[in-house]
Amino acid sequence: MTLFGDPATWLPLTFAALMGLSILIYVVLDGFDLGVGVLFPFAEDTEKDRMIASIGPFWDANETWLVLAIGILLVAFPTAHGTILTALYLPVAVMLIGLILRGVAFEFRVKAPVQQKGRWNMAFLVGSLMTSLSQGFMLGLYIMGLDVTLFTLGFAAITAVFLTVAYSFIGATWLILKTDGSLQQKAVVWARGGIWGLVLGMGAVSVASPLVSERIWGKWFSIPEIFLLAPLPLMSALLISLLAYALRHLPTRNDSWAWFPFVATIVLFVLGFFGMAYSFYPYVVPEQLTIYEAASAPESLFIILIGVCFVLPMILGYTALAYTIFRGKATTLSYD
Repeated sequence: MTLFGDPATWLPLTFAALMGLSILIYVVLDGFDLGVGVLFPFAEDTEKDRMIASIGPFWDANETWLVLAIGILLVAFPTAHGTILTALYLPVAVMLIGLILRGVAFEFRVKAPVQQKGRWNMAFLVGSLMTSLSQGFMLGLYIMGLDVTLFTLGFAAITAVFLTVAYSFIGATWLILKTDGSLQQKAVVWARGGIWGLVLGMGAVSVASPLVSERIWGKWFSIPEIFLLAPLPLMSALLISLLAYALRHLPTRNDSWAWFPFVATIVLFVLGFFGMAYSFYPYVVPEQLTIYEAASAPESLFIILIGVCFVLPMILGYTALAYTIFRGKATTLSYD
């Protein structure tokens, strides 16, 4: 026994928590800039420049959290990494192509001749859609235990659409926070329409998870668990009601509540994430591999943990610095 207990127990749990934190931060941060890209067809050309300006200082750094999450999965849970990526090879490839397309389009749309700008705007939209849809598809298959049947593929297709709409919703709430004038008013309208995707997506995941697993059903609906977990859906319902109310009254004259939809959506994402984490624990591959079975040797995990203790604060630090420096309303896009 060590000072902290059995390392074969607390080290896999620590890395599972770090991986979960990285995924959660990625979904929130890259979710809103993917959502901004998904909303491109509904904006005028001049508004698209302002939308790009609102995510310009952040989008590249946001993707760092995805790299960190996959890196932790690879080094801490190599068996699970092989199983998950083998099952999700195609949607992962689509996601990577989408991310590359977004990155190229982001730069080329302002540097290419004016007559070609529309093509790069379309490339940015397509890349955003490919990334969002593939992530939703992967989420659906993961919930279904990585089994590939007509039913699981159908469910994955549904979650792909719902997650994309949810991303567009958080993207709209980001634009409410970061813009003003006519674009902010449009973002409010987009958010009013997109909230249904957030509600239906969370509902679909919440209903499907216990239905596909007797173990998850027992974790949610046994006594006293059902009473201890009741605050999660109740808080989610309250936040959704407050969001719907706020969106009916935005934008306000002094713009004092522009922050609320974005912050409330982040809290909803966090609640949904904790619900999923509770449901699937201790499995990293649903109903196949636990975090303890899939983990690397404790000696390896301890060495990796030392590295993470240096890397994670640096990523947190420059992320916080970027959002602090570029706080406030987005200004006119300029590369001068």
